Amino acid sequence: MDSSAVVGSTISEPHNDMEFESHEAAYAFYKEYAKSAGFGTAKLSSRRSRASKEFIDAKFSCIRYGNKQQSDDAINPRPSPKIGCKASMHVKRRLDGKWYVYSFVKEHNHELLPAQAHFFRSHRSSDPLSNDVRMRRRKNSNAVSKLFTANQNVDCLENFVKHQHDKGRSLVLEAGHAHLLLELFMHMQEENPKFFYAVDLNEEHRLRNVFWVDAKGLEDFTYFSDVVSFDTTYFTSKYKIPLVLFIGVNHHIQPTLLGCALIADETIYTFAWLLQTWLIAMGERTPQVFLTDQNEAIKAAVAAFLPGTRHCFCLWHILEKIPKQLEFLGAWHDSFLEKFNNCIYKSCTEEQFDKRWWELVDDFNLRDVEWVQSLYDDRTCWVPTFMKDISFAGLSTSSRSESLNSLFDKYIQVDTSLRDFIEQYRVILEDRHEEEAKANFDAWHETPDLKSPSPFEKQMLLVYTHEIFRKFQVEVLGAAACHLKKENDCMTTTYTVKDFENNQTYMVEWNTSTSNICCSCHLFEYKGYLCRHAIVVLQMSGVFSIPPKYILQRWTNAAMSRHPIGGKMEEVQSKVRRFNDLCRRAIILGEEGSLSQESYYMALGAISEALKQCANLNSSVENGMRPDASSTHVVCNVEKEYQSIITSNNKIPDPKLNTGKKAVRTGMAGRSLGSVENSEGNKGKVSQVEEGMVKDGFQQMELIDSRSQSVMPMQFHGVVPALFHNISSPFHTAPSTHLHENR
Repeated sequence: MDSSAVVGSTISEPHNDMEFESHEAAYAFYKEYAKSAGFGTAKLSSRRSRASKEFIDAKFSCIRYGNKQQSDDAINPRPSPKIGCKASMHVKRRLDGKWYVYSFVKEHNHELLPAQAHFFRSHRSSDPLSNDVRMRRRKNSNAVSKLFTANQNVDCLENFVKHQHDKGRSLVLEAGHAHLLLELFMHMQEENPKFFYAVDLNEEHRLRNVFWVDAKGLEDFTYFSDVVSFDTTYFTSKYKIPLVLFIGVNHHIQPTLLGCALIADETIYTFAWLLQTWLIAMGERTPQVFLTDQNEAIKAAVAAFLPGTRHCFCLWHILEKIPKQLEFLGAWHDSFLEKFNNCIYKSCTEEQFDKRWWELVDDFNLRDVEWVQSLYDDRTCWVPTFMKDISFAGLSTSSRSESLNSLFDKYIQVDTSLRDFIEQYRVILEDRHEEEAKANFDAWHETPDLKSPSPFEKQMLLVYTHEIFRKFQVEVLGAAACHLKKENDCMTTTYTVKDFENNQTYMVEWNTSTSNICCSCHLFEYKGYLCRHAIVVLQMSGVFSIPPKYILQRWTNAAMSRHPIGGKMEEVQSKVRRFNDLCRRAIILGEEGSLSQESYYMALGAISEALKQCANLNSSVENGMRPDASSTHVVCNVEKEYQSIITSNNKIPDPKLNTGKKAVRTGMAGRSLGSVENSEGNKGKVSQVEEGMVKDGFQQMELIDSRSQSVMPMQFHGVVPALFHNISSPFHTAPSTHLHENR
């Protein structure tokens, strides 16, 4: 049988009657079958004839076939997807040159991912058309939210107009570009019912300012509203398009687009209108930290509309202005920068900063420079010494090239027109969505390896997302290159830590009673995880776990959970294990419940009833009420069974010992309910299956829409979490705003 006849719109399962022209044709077929089923493939083995030297035997398998073969003392171990899956296809060559299926194992011991198959390495380039994200998005686009248009009531903004001519300013657009912008909004409206936009017209009814945000941006702000960067670089750098962006960061350290705007000028009125409109779009929720350029108009608008938000300036905004503002220093520029960096980065206290600052100002005769004075007046907005109580989540860096904001530079150039940007805007959204989906996929598919026996590394393995864990892992390993010296023995102990990797010395303050720790490198404040200097101090102080206050939920696998992770990591992991156990049982229920229509309705009814009872029980517990007797009785009966499962060392049943259809299902049940069998050399280790499911479990705990209390569609484990994060929060509007919903 020719393989091309087999591969059509529906991929048949391999069977003994199949024939292929070559083993490569057989592998091509198996790849197509695997792609439709939802798993990656690999060439497991092949064998040549000793006489003819031609291939006579080949075996292809699932990418998760076999077990990881790597020593525990590997210096730089690579992540491995292998978890003991047996799925494979074995082909052999007949005397006539044809190849046939010698054996085929269909069953997998993990979840299949047909919707995400394009992420597997073996499928990434097999079909360029299907690998194109835009083609897939057009096929799979679903309306996930409602669309609003807004005509802003600007009466409350009139006091920000200082000059009469400000009212007449308008956007400078090329002919037809306003119409293109409106078309974009209407198309986005059709595709995404919660797309939000607002326009600001001047007294002549001409377009002055425009703002818009898609539903994904609204949803992202729900989970990652702690830090927002307001980037005006494209406007202030005189780009052809007067664009400003609201940028956030997700738990994979990827930038999120929280809003776009085209503005006519840099007046207080414009920024006030923009901030008020953005707040309306975000349901009046405010960020904890708002990062901007140092700009008096922005500063006034933030003070008016974000009074409870910590307003800070991006470091790179400050540093990039030094050459222009202080160009008269000439040959003294490098000397100034050295002392300037020493002042802002090495000052552990406010008093120390003040002393160094004024010494710097006097050394270079800068007391009369207005910009230098403004830097000192705004020091609490940008100097690291004053940032001990906040975290920027990586959005404030020392150079723009290092910032997440710069990732948008590849879409926008100095001469990019509005027409070009409108085309690029969809690409930006699609690329952001694709990269997040792939990061979620990788979080399920691979588990980072431990590179040291450090308890800190083990503690955070199942807590942090992959990207953050790898960065934290660098700090854990870097602690070995640090030497500390205790400077005092007070309530707050001060240590000097010599970092031999960069040959720098840092000051670390540690308070045992409050578990407060602070390092002069300010890594936690700027990145959101503890540095090597703090880790070595904790270790030498007899503390072998990261204090809960220094584990930001936004960097964990529970980042998109509605409930805070709390202070104890043991409680988090216990919750995830309960989740995984329920998922295993649900898979068994799915197997049995799908065999007939009657069993399907029975399973559906049981799920609905169980969901109702769980919701009532959890509601009673949260409200401090005592659960009813029936619920308590059920809990007591099930608890004994659960305890017996988690304390026993269940083994995976051998499929060869079972025969018949019922035996196969029993074997599947064993794999689902029992703990994964450890080999003799891996006793006491967490299996990769369990680790992957623990990670995925963090993000799948919350599946009930808090507004409608309706159950969202789900698969149980191994599903890319981004697929069902389509529950948008309610859209709240201010009473003074006129919103028109397009029906």
